[in-house]
Amino acid sequence: MILATVGLGWLLLVLVGVPIGVAMIFVSMGYFYWSGMGVMFAVQRMVDGLNSFPLLAVPLFILAAAILNSAGIANQLFGFARALVGHLTGGLGHVNVLASLFFSGMSGSAMADAGGLGKMEINAMRRAGYDDAFAGSVTAASSMIGPLVPPSITMVLYGVISNTSIGALFLGGVVPGVLCAVALMIMVWLIARKRAYPTDPRATLGQIGRLFIRSLPALLTPAVIVGGIFTGYFSPTEAAAVTVIYALLIDLVFYRELTFRRLWDALYETTATSAAIATIIAGVSLMGYVLAREQAPQQIAQLFLSIADGPIMFLIAVNLMIFVLGAFIESLVILLIVVPILVPIALGFGIDPVHFGIIVVLNLMISILTPPMGMALFIVAQVGDIPFQRLAVAILPWLIPPIVVLILVCAFPILATGLPSLMK
Repeated sequence: MILATVGLGWLLLVLVGVPIGVAMIFVSMGYFYWSGMGVMFAVQRMVDGLNSFPLLAVPLFILAAAILNSAGIANQLFGFARALVGHLTGGLGHVNVLASLFFSGMSGSAMADAGGLGKMEINAMRRAGYDDAFAGSVTAASSMIGPLVPPSITMVLYGVISNTSIGALFLGGVVPGVLCAVALMIMVWLIARKRAYPTDPRATLGQIGRLFIRSLPALLTPAVIVGGIFTGYFSPTEAAAVTVIYALLIDLVFYRELTFRRLWDALYETTATSAAIATIIAGVSLMGYVLAREQAPQQIAQLFLSIADGPIMFLIAVNLMIFVLGAFIESLVILLIVVPILVPIALGFGIDPVHFGIIVVLNLMISILTPPMGMALFIVAQVGDIPFQRLAVAILPWLIPPIVVLILVCAFPILATGLPSLMK
């Protein structure tokens, strides 16, 4: 009854427009007052939840992505991707996916991808004669690649709460991220072939070479991050700080498009986004304590153990649960509340924590595309000036490619664990 009251109270606050993190803090405070533990105990719990050195990587990666985006690097990557695949059937649809794959190696965020590249991609596709539904849906779908390829803010958070190597998670997401890109490009080809969408003229080797050289400093960002972590030069948190310095350096030396005004905007965007994430983490710390005190983890564990008699059934149950929850609840909330409960059960079934982490992150990225609450849909609808209802319908076929990849990753753990095992 207490858990139901807390859950319903939180849901009602969210429905009336209270931010998710603030709603968690309010209902948890109510529980602490009712139980007699006091406000100071709640404040201490929030401080403890945020007092984590690895969590410093989150605002730093956000800042690096904001700087790279403000410096006009997205334009360089889009141009390079267009020279490579713009001549294929589906032209700018393939460019959209490939540019997202390139940008994901710098941003680590699906929202940064959708917001940073989205407007440019949609406008280019409109000018070329693509309809809004196709342009918007492929833009939203390709943004999910961002958190799968290093660096990844979502993987940093998963690594912190599950005590899993962040470097191993970064490497583990590379193959699934590339597979998602390939699967989406196949989808683009199938639809474009049927609708006879236009293509670009084939670029010459000279044009490709010049654009590659221009984009190379930005494309090297993932190598700098992962290479530094696995050679022991810096930790994942320090890697985030190095990424910020690297972003500033390559603009000063190569691109020279970052003005003081744009830098200020990047700092402002980072502050606002980081504050929102910190509020959610603080709220989750409080609500997590409430759930633990009321033995919710034990109840959920018993439920899973009763319906899952092996790792395969457990993964099926987890994926179905995250998929359903993701249609209504923000992915970050699912990650911070549900995953800490599920990780010990996964370990009990002998599932590798890196493998489980990649499955969870991939499923959470599918959830940002799932109506009615898919965050990527809201962002793309806004930046692309596309009616949300139209985009929510158009995105449904685009859920098939990442779901197919999710099934493959579940069935073949080596797709997630192969690269990390090579670095041991």
